[in-house]
Amino acid sequence: MNRILIAEDEPRIAAFVERGLQSHGFATAVVGDGLTAYERARGGDCDLLILDLGLPVSDGFTVLRKLREGRITLPVIILTARDTVPDIVAGLEGGADDYVSKPFAFEELLARVRLRLRREVAPEATVLRVGDLALDLRTRRAHVDGRVAELSSREFALAEAFLRNPDQVLTREQLLSRVWGFDYDPGSNIVDVYVRYLRRKVGTERVETVRGVGYRLKAM
Repeated sequence: MNRILIAEDEPRIAAFVERGLQSHGFATAVVGDGLTAYERARGGDCDLLILDLGLPVSDGFTVLRKLREGRITLPVIILTARDTVPDIVAGLEGGADDYVSKPFAFEELLARVRLRLRREVAPEATVLRVGDLALDLRTRRAHVDGRVAELSSREFALAEAFLRNPDQVLTREQLLSRVWGFDYDPGSNIVDVYVRYLRRKVGTERVETVRGVGYRLKAM
């Protein structure tokens, strides 16, 4: 059984992640500050660390830096509300294996946890591509027919959901869960608003409306 250390100082989020991981067969431990996270992570009794950046005592960047300076190769997934490009780049270049922004969908976090624990398979592709639309997961940029399209964090997450499921109809509820995570209003029209934003940047005809159901990404 894989053991996962959750370094998160927000009890509601920590409990949400822990319950979800335990329900899928993982053993978990939760710590609420960076110093304890570092001590537990370097102790060798966990297989993966889910790391918040805004931890008290010692922040997540410091924990990550100390682990990598100590040549500790424990897989680290950053889970944080800091979703700016500089923060994402700093986290990945600082040695994190993945970066998930809050609010988040548990299904996505679970998929990334499983991927990082699957050491025997090839690394995950860092570029998703459907037709002439490409999404670089490292630089967080979209490339449309040879040009760069700058996307906000929500637009990027929405585009990623579509590119991971090309030609599949995604319901509004699925998109709410994947992009806005557990902290969303099911009665909101936020999906429709952000689909309009995304269409302006990648092409109106690329994201097809399936009336009464949701949206589908078409290869162009």
